[in-house]
Amino acid sequence: SQERMGKWIKVHHCKNIPRTSCNLTCVLPNFVKVRARVKAVAGPFQSLWVESQFKEYHLDVELAPPVLNVNVKDKAIHVNASFPLATCVESFSWMYDLNLWEAGSENKKQYEGIFRKSTVTIDTTALRGNYCLSARSSFQSIDFKHSKFSQPVCVLLNSKG
Repeated sequence: SQERMGKWIKVHHCKNIPRTSCNLTCVLPNFVKVRARVKAVAGPFQSLWVESQFKEYHLDVELAPPVLNVNVKDKAIHVNASFPLATCVESFSWMYDLNLWEAGSENKKQYEGIFRKSTVTIDTTALRGNYCLSARSSFQSIDFKHSKFSQPVCVLLNSKG
């Protein structure tokens, strides 16, 4: 971290792993600028250490879109979003924005600033045909950070048969 320049913390769950990535989200407090270093090892051979730039979770995190859970019943769509979150960031005010549109149309109805554990219920009485939903995740650090929108989930509404 910037506060402990030149002192490295060993991250045991990231040692001797066969992957090219490792999750460091909860290793240090969220408001600390950190950098990481890594080297490759294959048998008796090893590379030199390579160091990253300093990163700060609140400013530099790239958000993934949420996964939509869509349930259609009783003339309504019930939508909520799930977020794969590390325990150390569960308490953040994670939200999502939801778009609904008829397939083939550019006219999207927007539902904004829905808290993570909230369900959106959309009355489908007046809707008929193929409708799609997509969402993006967001949280507020210094300003609002947004993910890209998720892949659309499409459902057939009020069709005969």
